[in-house]
Amino acid sequence: MNYLEDIQKLFLYYKHLVDSTLGQLDDTQLFWRYNEESNSVAVLIQHISGNMKSRFTDFLTADGEKEWRNRDAEFELVDQDKDRLFREWEESWNHLFATLKNLEFEDLSRTVYIRNQGHTVVEAINRQLAHYPYHVGQIVMLGKMMKGNNWRSLSIPKGESQAYNAVKFTQLRHVEHFTDEMLRHLDG
Repeated sequence: MNYLEDIQKLFLYYKHLVDSTLGQLDDTQLFWRYNEESNSVAVLIQHISGNMKSRFTDFLTADGEKEWRNRDAEFELVDQDKDRLFREWEESWNHLFATLKNLEFEDLSRTVYIRNQGHTVVEAINRQLAHYPYHVGQIVMLGKMMKGNNWRSLSIPKGESQAYNAVKFTQLRHVEHFTDEMLRHLDG
């Protein structure tokens, strides 16, 4: 598998974790904050969306920190419009995936800039592939905290590792991306 295919699957995996968390939360939980200094799930989605739009708009030709971006405002929720929030979330991901699909192998060594700091395309993508999961983990943790015993696990449920592994080790050895099973489930 090549790098460009791998990163698209990884980004899709992290999007799936958030989408699966959002599917378990009610509107009140979406906007809940632990305290005044913490972020709600909604704020984290707003921030990831804003970052993604900035970084992947004109990815190869313009600085990743766009003049029109107001990063500080991403951490202030202007309203509790769930539809707007989810629309921006989906648009941002669609934009990221369109940008990644249009990259060619030759582009990987090109230089792009984020706040005037040069990165190869690989470095810039890896930077985002480290940033977004940081916030995805926060979103999932908030979801688990709020749902408590009603949380539906997004991975191997607690206490079920042995049964899960027993099934896996009945299968023949094979090579596939670890997200392929999830992707098959989403398509099915």
